[in-house]
Amino acid sequence: MKKGIIEIENMEFYAFHGCYREEAIVGNRFLVDLQFETDIEKATASDNVADTVSYLEVYENVKMEMMVRSNILENVSQRIIDSIKSRFPQILSGKIKISKCNPPLGGNIEKVSVVQYF
Repeated sequence: MKKGIIEIENMEFYAFHGCYREEAIVGNRFLVDLQFETDIEKATASDNVADTVSYLEVYENVKMEMMVRSNILENVSQRIIDSIKSRFPQILSGKIKISKCNPPLGGNIEKVSVVQYF
C-alpha cells in the first residue's frame, strides 16, 4: 500500500445554513476544504482515474450535502463525512473544514469555521 493525501481546497458554495431566521432567507457564502488519505499505489502506476478517488465525484458529493440546510456547521460537516465514507470506502481518513464567510455576529468577522477529522 502506498498512502497519499488528496486535497480539494476552497470549494465555494452559496447556501442557507444558520440558526438565525435571516440566514435561512438570505443565505451566505461558505468555503469547504477537504483532505483525505487513500491508497494511491495502483493509480500512480496505471495513470487511470478509475484506480483512484475521483475528485469530481467527491466534489459533487460535497455540493449535494451543502445544499441540504442545517442550523449548525457541525451537522453539515458530519453529513459530508458520512456520505463520503459511505460512497468512497477506499478513503482511509481525512479532515474537513467548513467556513461561513461574514457571519452575522455583530462585528467585522471574516469567517467562522468548523474542523472535523474522520
